[in-house]
Amino acid sequence: MRSLRAARLATFVYFALNGLVLGVWIVHIPAVEHRAGISHAVLGWLLLLLGAGAFAGMQLVGPLTDRFGARRVVPLSAALCGAALVLPALAVNTWTLGLALLVLGIGNGSLDVSMNTHAVQVEAGYRRPIMSAFHAVFSIGGVLAALVGARTLSWGWSTTTTLTAVSLFALAVTAVVAPALLPRPEAAGTLERPTAKAATWRTTPLRIWALAALALMLMLSEGVANDWSVLAMRDVLDAPAATAALAYGAFAVAMTIGRFLTDRVAARFGPVAIVRYGSALAALALTMIVFSPSIPLAIAGWTLFGVGLSGTIPQLFSAAGHADPNAAGANVSRVAGLGYLGMLAGPAIIGPLADLMPLNYTFFLPVAFCVVAALTAQILRSKAEEPQPQVTTRPRPASTPSEPHLVPPADPSVLPDHWQAGEHDNLRRHVRRSRG
Repeated sequence: MRSLRAARLATFVYFALNGLVLGVWIVHIPAVEHRAGISHAVLGWLLLLLGAGAFAGMQLVGPLTDRFGARRVVPLSAALCGAALVLPALAVNTWTLGLALLVLGIGNGSLDVSMNTHAVQVEAGYRRPIMSAFHAVFSIGGVLAALVGARTLSWGWSTTTTLTAVSLFALAVTAVVAPALLPRPEAAGTLERPTAKAATWRTTPLRIWALAALALMLMLSEGVANDWSVLAMRDVLDAPAATAALAYGAFAVAMTIGRFLTDRVAARFGPVAIVRYGSALAALALTMIVFSPSIPLAIAGWTLFGVGLSGTIPQLFSAAGHADPNAAGANVSRVAGLGYLGMLAGPAIIGPLADLMPLNYTFFLPVAFCVVAALTAQILRSKAEEPQPQVTTRPRPASTPSEPHLVPPADPSVLPDHWQAGEHDNLRRHVRRSRG
């Protein structure tokens, strides 16, 4: 149990480290842009390389995690992500910055999938929901990045100095925490276990793709708050800049607190309820934002939007990882990959729509996505969780052997599917004797 607790703590550290690295990069984007001598438009295109690298890293590392185990892949991914942080600070033109962002994206995507796969393994050991708390700690890492960035900038540190320092810190933490990670399930269990074939896009179960589709829709909806909440407050409600910033702040705080609380709720009501009612709340909150006539009501709407979405994505990752322990990494990579594409696609979809209609009306698209997620949340329920038909038993008299007496069904052909052939035949003979 001590090793399981240590593994959980190590997973928390990696999630926080991932949030810290990405947050420090975001804080220094203007300085990196200035050093490379590029325009905002060029930066926008280069950021797509960051997303493309993350998606590629997710799809590459998922199967590798299944094959070699998270204990090996997580530290390597964290080391790559941490080391790559310094590369944008060294870029001096468009090409070098593009290459730096591609490598940083690969490191980020690799760490994202591998640490989520390890989180699924730790959650399986605890036998209760703990996934949402890991995602909450990722957000805490982002807050720490903002504080670190503000402090180092006030000290006059250069971008290269700050990113190098954080990079070295990430590498050191990775080396210290790595031994606490759990070994592969095969190593923790039997010595000989048949090796499953590597999951491919074609062999990925349909249920995993359904979970991935939900992740795409919900992460696109989450991206609306990240990209458009402040702008909507200013353009639609004429809010001052400082007040408009409270919209995203309220959403981010609600997301973090909600994720810390979600695990307890999921343990009591189940992941289906979290996604169903969380998505429904998000749809209602975003609708309230669309029609809000006042700034306080809109901020309240963004708060409720964050509460509703806070626990949904962790439940999708958890369901994908637990669907097949032998392909947990590949399944998580599918769900995380499509979800990440959804977040990247948000600006590309909402932006053109805003040229055709008021910005707040474009939010009806994520509203529709949240409604779809609420209506299809049942997909999170695995077959093992579905109620199975049972054969009732009654005790025999005391003089007879203490075996359960099977009550013959009205029709012997109606038997549970999971019965083995031998048990199936024995029950039929028992039914014939009892009727004879």
